[in-house]
Amino acid sequence: MIIPAIDLIDGQVVRLYQGDYDKQTTFDLSPLAQLQSYQAQGAKLLHIVDLTGAKDPHKRQTQLISELAAGLEVDIQVGGGIRSEEQVAELLKIGVKRVVIGSLAVKEPELVKSWFVKYGSDAICLALDVNINDAGEKIVAVSGWQSGGGKSLESLVAEFETVGLKHALVTDISRDGTLTGANSELYTELASAYPHILWQASGGIATLDNVAAVRDSKASGIIIGKALLINQFTVEEAIQCWPNA
Repeated sequence: MIIPAIDLIDGQVVRLYQGDYDKQTTFDLSPLAQLQSYQAQGAKLLHIVDLTGAKDPHKRQTQLISELAAGLEVDIQVGGGIRSEEQVAELLKIGVKRVVIGSLAVKEPELVKSWFVKYGSDAICLALDVNINDAGEKIVAVSGWQSGGGKSLESLVAEFETVGLKHALVTDISRDGTLTGANSELYTELASAYPHILWQASGGIATLDNVAAVRDSKASGIIIGKALLINQFTVEEAIQCWPNA
């Protein structure tokens, strides 16, 4: 499945290079119009990251996300700055299909596991952003990639499998925003090891060949942000390469 994405800072569509707020590109686009365009081209799921909220949870862009949800007919998943059950419930109430949880799953796994139990495994997607070291270990980063989490991807997956982990978004940090191609080998490995989990690939997508490589890895979906914003290809072309289920 093709999952178009936008990142938002103070209501503006942006892209960061490898998660660095000091390496920001701002696009002169209406968030709603951009997402509606993706919807019109056939997208069935859209991915929104509240980067303002990720940096400061007290400044979460909930009102904007509510307006985006109301203006769209397809499902959206939203991440960024979610630190409490109240925030999860609020997003689900305003029409968000799935809440994306990153750092908190590493820092407070028992809390996040309680949300799986209460809201169901379809309502939560884990965002596992990994640094792969020379030994091939996948270490999950936290806090907007500014620090290492010290936990391996495999250990976190094992922990959350106990509460029915179904959706997981994995980003190879070294590829994010670089347009150097996705780490399709990583997704092949994960899809083979955990076939019951719907893996979403993210980071580095630049060409339709990159899309095809992730499709062939057996990941369930691919999140595409920058490549669409700079017109490397269209959502429609990507879906022709990897038809949406």
